[in-house]
Amino acid sequence: MVRYFIQIFAERRNFTLSLNRGMQVKGSISLVFLWLSFTGFSQSAGVTPDAQISVITCGPGQELYASFGHSAFRVQDPDLGIDWVYNYGTFDFEAPNFYLNFARGRLLYSLTGSKFSDFLYTYQLENRWVREQILHLGLVEKNELFRFLENNRKPDNRDYKYDYLYDNCSTKIPDVLKDVLGEQLTFKQDHIEEGATFRALIQQNLRTNSWSSFGIDLALGAVIDKKASVLEHMFLPIYVLEQLNNATLGNRPLVERERTILENRVNKPGHYFTASPLFWLLLLLIFTAIITYIDFKNSVRSRWLDFFLFLLTGVIGLIIFFLWFLTDHSATAANLNILWAFPFNILASWFVVRKTTQLPPWFSRYVRALTGLLLLVALLWLLGVQRFSPLLILLLSTLSIRYVFLYRHIGKIQQTAP
Repeated sequence: MVRYFIQIFAERRNFTLSLNRGMQVKGSISLVFLWLSFTGFSQSAGVTPDAQISVITCGPGQELYASFGHSAFRVQDPDLGIDWVYNYGTFDFEAPNFYLNFARGRLLYSLTGSKFSDFLYTYQLENRWVREQILHLGLVEKNELFRFLENNRKPDNRDYKYDYLYDNCSTKIPDVLKDVLGEQLTFKQDHIEEGATFRALIQQNLRTNSWSSFGIDLALGAVIDKKASVLEHMFLPIYVLEQLNNATLGNRPLVERERTILENRVNKPGHYFTASPLFWLLLLLIFTAIITYIDFKNSVRSRWLDFFLFLLTGVIGLIIFFLWFLTDHSATAANLNILWAFPFNILASWFVVRKTTQLPPWFSRYVRALTGLLLLVALLWLLGVQRFSPLLILLLSTLSIRYVFLYRHIGKIQQTAP
């Protein structure tokens, strides 16, 4: 994914025209003319026999948005003096309602064109590897693919609704190739022996015990726990690279040759345990256990601890509800984290924080129901209906300790009440 829209900058190229009787005229041509060929003339003239069309795969970066890499097409034609990248991973930050559309899964991505040197510069700055697979195409096939990309780049055609799993910059590569090359293109499927779930494939690209890994397991639902087919693996760029190496065009390999354009410098980022979710969830569990023990011994209730736990789970539950029912994100559906992150807890947090020794009579039944939901989460986990983050064990334990205490505490107060 690329975070900017590329603009074509004016520049000048020297050229030589050969005339009759060996005479040569030297001059220059501005990129304005080149841009005209990029937008109009090139579609009719097409590329020359020396042109190369390739697929570019970029390695992961440090930021979450860059953790899964990137894919794009590259068109080179030395006779026309072009070296362009066609990038399906761009979007406009200044589009109306950008953040709302992003949250609701209605963000439009676009196909844009840029000079390869500008494209590559970004990955040099971010210390990410870049590999190129030159496609083994004939002149007719090159021009069909080139014209498809040119037509797809027009303002009326360039936008598409992004989908994390099924329609992104990576899946566009095989989709375009299949549209252009048709039945003569075959994606063999014997390079992956055992399929993995979408969740497992996503987690391969994330650091264990990181907030990004934990957050993705909270936000994405049971729908990503199904096994991805070999072709569905291509929602990740690295599997596009592997699949293209195992594809044929007619009776020849699709990829003529592969080369590395950029190598990344090995530079492992620092990872501090005290900044990890494991540390903070473990700390919350220990703190809750200690406070609960003190409350139990003194027959009191720490209302601010209860307020924090109910508010936290309620807010997370509302976010899960929003992502599941009020957005177009396909990967956030059927998220059973909503069973422990119960949205109504945000209302319950008001009752537990009030300065009163008694909670409403119905609250004991409510807490008992919440405890039952925690047991249901554990059962569904064991049955493999949804895979939860291993760190969730700490949070479920924390809630179990407090819910059981609240149930007994409320019962004791009700027994002693006049």
